[in-house]
Amino acid sequence: QVQLVESGGGLVQAGGSLRLSCAASGRTFSTYAMGWFRQAPGKEREFVAAISWSGSNTYYADSVKGRFTISRDNAKNTVYLQMNSLKPEDTAVYYCAADREVVAFFNGPTEFGSWGQGTQVTVSS
Repeated sequence: QVQLVESGGGLVQAGGSLRLSCAASGRTFSTYAMGWFRQAPGKEREFVAAISWSGSNTYYADSVKGRFTISRDNAKNTVYLQMNSLKPEDTAVYYCAADREVVAFFNGPTEFGSWGQGTQVTVSS
């Protein structure tokens, strides 16, 4: 199982950009689908984006489609989330996750047994 450490969050004005990173341990990173979830205060954790192990397929929640881009660098054991045109409703703690099958990301956060500490993203209006 991979260990995950998220970074790159911060405070940004609406319309701004941030790039999140998730560094993974282990030699099998390239065999895992990777993705991001987020959790706003008082709300359930929700799917944001996912990417297949090869990077050839990406998936997005409707709320971020066209604004966020997920990518990965298997040589660096890292997955990224480029977030553009940020909105106040994007404010949340962002968590990355890993699974052997990308379909797990569509089944909700309960599919995942462990999480990193997350990284806080705050978008001011």
